[in-house]
Amino acid sequence: MRVGALGAERPIVLDDNDSAYSLSGLTSDIDGAFLGGGGITRVAEALAAGQLPPDSIDGERIGAPITRPPAVVCVGMNYAAHAAESGAAPPERPVIFFKHPNTVVGPNDDVLLPRGAEKVDWEVELGVVIGKRARYLDSPDEALDHVAGYVLSNDVSERALQLEMSGGQWSKGKCCETFNPLGPWLVPADEIADPQALGLRSWVNGEARQDSSTSDMLFSVATLIHDLSQYMVLEPGDLVNTGTPQGVALSGRFPYLSVDDVMEIEIDGLGRQRQVLVKP
Repeated sequence: MRVGALGAERPIVLDDNDSAYSLSGLTSDIDGAFLGGGGITRVAEALAAGQLPPDSIDGERIGAPITRPPAVVCVGMNYAAHAAESGAAPPERPVIFFKHPNTVVGPNDDVLLPRGAEKVDWEVELGVVIGKRARYLDSPDEALDHVAGYVLSNDVSERALQLEMSGGQWSKGKCCETFNPLGPWLVPADEIADPQALGLRSWVNGEARQDSSTSDMLFSVATLIHDLSQYMVLEPGDLVNTGTPQGVALSGRFPYLSVDDVMEIEIDGLGRQRQVLVKP
């Protein structure tokens, strides 16, 4: 985890009893250098040896569990039912778009409605954080070895910018400030037995919206990482958002978000988020 004021977060670790310990003696932040340099293993060893000083998260703001990632790579229409509610056929190959890395904020930070926006939408997603450079992987069997851990991600979207004023690509509707709440935790990859067996859910103002499982992905995490490595180099600290299931406002079944609405999302084992929509 990273806790503290925006821009001044400090790294900590929670043990199985939810006790917090400082990582300041091991790293200044949870970033690509830390993840790519075996940081998670060093933390586990130090925690097991009782070498980490106690810390506390009481009353603290929870930041994104990784510092600003070098890249935020996103997968669109990766659940068949979501593709259908969007009016599209399931893709034959992964659909890729990008979010600006500065969209990443803490899991409970306010989300700012863009000026003039009328079609802001929620998207609960499994986020994958890269821990080892992935370049031209030979097969999906190699892919999960390049994952540092998993995280809860909200791919907030403005659908008019994404689809009506896109100019042929989606990123305009994905890159507004605060549009990627992340966390609360980064869970090491070896603590998630199967990334394709996680329930994921969302609510708006307490009313259920999405309720699905990562088993319904069209392209698994391993398939996605392998595929991405064929045309880009994934670096430690990069974030890959793996798509959202059905149950978003784009379906026409629910209203889009407005000021004072509350989004809540969760994934089994990865925690829960809560954001309030506010004026910019």
